[in-house]
Amino acid sequence: MKTVQISLNSIDKVKSFVNAITQFDYDFDLISGRYVIDAKSIMGIFSLDLSKPIDLAIHVENDVDEILEALKPYLV
Repeated sequence: MKTVQISLNSIDKVKSFVNAITQFDYDFDLISGRYVIDAKSIMGIFSLDLSKPIDLAIHVENDVDEILEALKPYLV
């Protein structure tokens, strides 16, 4: 598992982020305080405080570089 911080401070960024990670068959969780949300759920993401960076847990053993390349626009 790899954890990175991302910023999703606009509606368009949330939509493009979900589109980017749904192309991967791995599990992604967004962690904000005590809340853990499925990162592929747009409704779940909008339930979080998007004004500050959020931790993204990527449940993967390999292909990390490919995933991080796709996430580059959102990384803090």
